[in-house]
Amino acid sequence: MERRYSSYTVEELREEIATLKEKAQKAEQWGNVSEYEILERKIQMAAAYMLNPADFQKGEVYQLAGDPGQAFEITYKNGVFAWGYRINLLGEKTENEEAVPISVLGEKQKKEDWR
Repeated sequence: MERRYSSYTVEELREEIATLKEKAQKAEQWGNVSEYEILERKIQMAAAYMLNPADFQKGEVYQLAGDPGQAFEITYKNGVFAWGYRINLLGEKTENEEAVPISVLGEKQKKEDWR
């Protein structure tokens, strides 16, 4: 039976991320895109449990890691997930609210830069 990342210690999370990165690298080398994407999501989830959710505030806008053209405005948090809306460079929010692991949130942005 697999354990939940919430029960891992920080050291166990680091080891898990290292293992997942190795597997992802191999999947990428073999051209297995779907497996690579799944492993990347697992890495994001494990990394989220190494962060403090209190460092991310409701109503704030954060750059999305790896996507300089997108930001994310948090409407609420639930554990290591931030719920909210993506914002594009034109300041347009997506219609549907979504959840992202806090590990994909980058630097805090000025709201006026995304409005």
